[in-house]
Amino acid sequence: MSDILTTERVMEVSDGALSKVLEVRDSQDDGEDPTTLSLLIDVTGVSGVDYVYDLAFVPIIELPDDCHRWTVSADADGKTGATLDMAVGDESRSKLAGATLDLPSNPVQGGLVIRNPNRPNPLGDVGELELTGEVPERIEQLLEKTVNPMLASHGGFATLIGVDTHTAYVTMGGGCQGCSMSQATLTEGIQRAIVEAVPEITEVVDATDHSAGDNPFYS
Repeated sequence: MSDILTTERVMEVSDGALSKVLEVRDSQDDGEDPTTLSLLIDVTGVSGVDYVYDLAFVPIIELPDDCHRWTVSADADGKTGATLDMAVGDESRSKLAGATLDLPSNPVQGGLVIRNPNRPNPLGDVGELELTGEVPERIEQLLEKTVNPMLASHGGFATLIGVDTHTAYVTMGGGCQGCSMSQATLTEGIQRAIVEAVPEITEVVDATDHSAGDNPFYS
């Protein structure tokens, strides 16, 4: 059981979401005292450029030892009302930092949404790689040894076509060219990998014309 309760919130909860969660918690018909339950939120996977989440009420005494716990109180007319115990698994903590549990913008949708500023890398964990040489050489090594093997599973590949000061121009070919996910893959995945591995680069531009297959960088 995690018995560490702090005042540091990993994520926020909107008033509407808090009311909804408390309503659902208090309606639990399992013999448990609602105040002994914690809302445990974890990241369980990745779908495209978003995380996949699992939300469940768990008895506080059954929470994992390494989870992070805090409480949120409802404020009714300036008075502190019901209190919700919340928990986030240790591995999910950084992925949920700064997120907000909220109600959907469309009331008809129902349920809850997590508005998360954090995004997973669509390429997965590129790991650490020792790169050598000038900036273009290091980028090409990164693409060849890490990025392209991951893109190959989708029949695609990325190619460096030029470097201009702090900007790298990359094209995407094969199954990636014209793919609706290719722009997101470049922006969220390849750009992050290059910027993190080659600090001289601060911007990565997709130089592929995905509709025509031409290279506007040379035009």
